[in-house]
Amino acid sequence: MNRDLVILVDELDNEVGTEEKLKAHEEGKLHRAVSAFVFNATGDMLIQKRASTKYHSPGLWSNAACTHPQPNEENKLAAERRLMEEMGFTTPLTFHSTLLYKAPFDNGLTEHEYDHIFTGTYEGEILPTPEEVGDFRYISIENLKKEVREHPQNFTEWFKILINQRF
Repeated sequence: MNRDLVILVDELDNEVGTEEKLKAHEEGKLHRAVSAFVFNATGDMLIQKRASTKYHSPGLWSNAACTHPQPNEENKLAAERRLMEEMGFTTPLTFHSTLLYKAPFDNGLTEHEYDHIFTGTYEGEILPTPEEVGDFRYISIENLKKEVREHPQNFTEWFKILINQRF
């Protein structure tokens, strides 16, 4: 599996090729992504603070896990794989929705993604990978939306878009 490749897609999520991940972000090319949102039994959302060593959006709060599926990898399996890699657990995920968005960053990179969103529930132990995750917590959607409104600089661009448009 070459984790340096992303799947390029058109606006209908039809595959049109592959590209090196960094180049796709530098050139703002539309590519496929997956996002995992995890909730506890009371409906609070698990969010993570990205590790300070991440190449973009370091130290910002975001959803439980996100990644780019690899060529020939099913979207749901990519989301489940990344949840284990980032947060150290697995849980069954269910397809929620898709969202096409474009978010430029101050460092010259652009997230231009056709994102497949998955949700799941989890109550067990969380063992995040330190190279990926600096911190984590559960928060109610109401309090999360309030924090995003009052302190948007503390959250990743894609997370703000997804929270406002899908949750």
